[in-house]
Amino acid sequence: MDFVRVWHRHHPPPAGQVFAVGAADEDGILPVAIVGRPVARHYDNGATLEVTRTATDGTRNANSLLLGAVWRAAKALGYTRLITFTQAGESGASLRGAGWRLIAERPARTGWHTPSRPRPGRGNDRIARFLWEAPEPHHRRHSEPARPSRPGGHALPRPRS
Repeated sequence: MDFVRVWHRHHPPPAGQVFAVGAADEDGILPVAIVGRPVARHYDNGATLEVTRTATDGTRNANSLLLGAVWRAAKALGYTRLITFTQAGESGASLRGAGWRLIAERPARTGWHTPSRPRPGRGNDRIARFLWEAPEPHHRRHSEPARPSRPGGHALPRPRS
């Protein structure tokens, strides 16, 4: 969590997590990605996780590497959807590099304050956000044979090792 405190652009470490992934070399940890239950309750359906933070020291392609790793880990744990948000002004290059899709734009909020429940501003309330989704698993289409076939539709024998 200290790594996030030092390297993340605009948020403190998240309050909780399901798992975290990091990459390291001889100099220590370079990037980290923290995955938890979705912050928005309507996404918290038991099948979805959210990447709540990524932080890196600027190592090239580090975020893309971790975004791929956290999606593989989430699928291995039985989750079927992984989402994250970026703020307007962030390029999303790491997400695109890992094959993620931009699926929605969320307008800037005026804040969380209501007359019945006063709350202070958080500093990033008036910033538009973008919702991203990890790529769908690649499934073979039913029209594609598992192995090349010869005329008549019979599969060629498997090569012997």
